[in-house]
Amino acid sequence: MDAQRQDQHTRRIPAELAVTERTRHRRLRDQGSTRVEDLDAILRAGFVCHLGVVVDGTPMVVPTVYGVDFDSRTLFVHGSVASRSIVRAPGATVCVTVTHVDGLVLARSVFEHGVNYRSAMVYAVPRLITEGDELLHGLRVLTEHCAPGQWDYARRPNSKELAATSLLALPLDEASVKVAAGPPEDGDGPDGELGLWAGVVPLHSHFGTPEPDPALPAGITVPGHVAALGGGSSGG
Repeated sequence: MDAQRQDQHTRRIPAELAVTERTRHRRLRDQGSTRVEDLDAILRAGFVCHLGVVVDGTPMVVPTVYGVDFDSRTLFVHGSVASRSIVRAPGATVCVTVTHVDGLVLARSVFEHGVNYRSAMVYAVPRLITEGDELLHGLRVLTEHCAPGQWDYARRPNSKELAATSLLALPLDEASVKVAAGPPEDGDGPDGELGLWAGVVPLHSHFGTPEPDPALPAGITVPGHVAALGGGSSGG
């Protein structure tokens, strides 16, 4: 029965994002996407976002970590209870942005230079989560999003730590997605005859080999799920 409910829930997830005045692609429409799978792919590929919120009449954009529960279509943003952005955000629309840079596009003319990228902007009125099972669930989602396997490996937060922690929960109902890829677009024009090199310089982001804490006692090896992040094997 649980599996059946999950299947029904999955089928209710729309294939396309609803287009609103905030998410309508007005420029570079060919780079825009309304596919939910494109939004999810961008969110899965990262764990750092920028939270845009107005505090005391002034815009503030705060870098922080996030995690996504794709089953409930909820994005969790982490913060301290003392954070002004976290405290002021509930009740007002915020914008959470996730961006991945995939390369520099170097054309024959400076005007045609660009960046290959994937980005998502999520608009929502967040809920502030400060206690209870939902806070623990959100923290688990966030931890597992960043480092799968770490929630069950590390010590769970105690009551004092939970009291100092807040999460914002945002539905993934309203989002704008854009993806830019490919070579420069001036090869077929007059600048194509200049005899200048043009192309893409790719940018790849990846984890390196885990570096042990200097205070780590001898004999404690890198757990498998951490080693997997760096693409290596566990060892001393």
